[in-house]
Amino acid sequence: MDTANALVADDKGLLAMDESHPTCDRRFAKLGIPQTVEARRTYRELLITAPGLGKSISGVILFDETIRQQTKDGTPFLRIIADAGIIPGIKVDAGAKEMAGHPGEKITEGLDGLRERLEEYFKMGARFAKWRAVIAIGEDLPSRSGLEANAHALARYAALCQEAGLVPIVEPEVLMDGEHTLERCRKVTEEALRNVFIQLNCQRVMLEGILLKPNMVLPGLTCPQQASDEAVADATVQSLLRTVPAAVPGIAFLSGGQTADLASARLNAMSARYKSRVPWALSFSYGRALQQPALEIWSGREANGKAAQEALLSRARCNRAARRGEYTAAMAWRSS
Repeated sequence: MDTANALVADDKGLLAMDESHPTCDRRFAKLGIPQTVEARRTYRELLITAPGLGKSISGVILFDETIRQQTKDGTPFLRIIADAGIIPGIKVDAGAKEMAGHPGEKITEGLDGLRERLEEYFKMGARFAKWRAVIAIGEDLPSRSGLEANAHALARYAALCQEAGLVPIVEPEVLMDGEHTLERCRKVTEEALRNVFIQLNCQRVMLEGILLKPNMVLPGLTCPQQASDEAVADATVQSLLRTVPAAVPGIAFLSGGQTADLASARLNAMSARYKSRVPWALSFSYGRALQQPALEIWSGREANGKAAQEALLSRARCNRAARRGEYTAAMAWRSS
């Protein structure tokens, strides 16, 4: 409970830097960065050593490779993170795979051997974990069985985390891909969240010791009718009020492919309109929406490291301001 509350305290949020090797390599390839262990290590060192990162970031989500790495001078990443006053966390799922008998749907794997892996990560210094389920919207999707299977896996993971002393971040992500409307996303999001909390209760998970990492309620990327920040804020918070118990200490939104500016603006709209009216902290757990500007500036070149760190710190400050309802696009640092 203490850790869960610390992760959403002081208007700070989470930096998700837990990309798998294939995902990280794809992003590197687009920018002409070598897809090597050393390139990934160098980039992640750049992120965690950004001066003053802990002023806006409460926790970082790491990948198995990253949690074991060291800086160029041999200092363990975990020590750098702890010295910055940031709580280390770890991605523990094994990725979303095709769900048998359910074309177009996926189920997240990784429960086998999870108890032992969690024990190891706790001994290493991790204090929270993350498991992502992906839910696609389509003509006949998601199915009831797809929603229930993913909710059940999330709940079993969460119970194992609490057994090991780790805060589980529960991430049921309704994907942005498609032509669906805002209203369709709202209905699917509510159905997904209802299933998740039914299963969390069945598995005897203590809600005061988790964080929820949901999608914002958004129209599909190719929907002709896009929505204002205020409409997104209203639909998202209303859905959460209908489905998320007040015992949950915090909701840390994923960015889900939104641009950095949009992710901040929509969190800001939620905070400005609802912060004093909801029972949980409204926070952020962004990956690309924090990292992408820094990654593009760095592009694998050591000379760009300082500017890339400044871009990362700027986005972190923007999202801290968004938690207070004080964000404006003019706050963002721009490279010359």
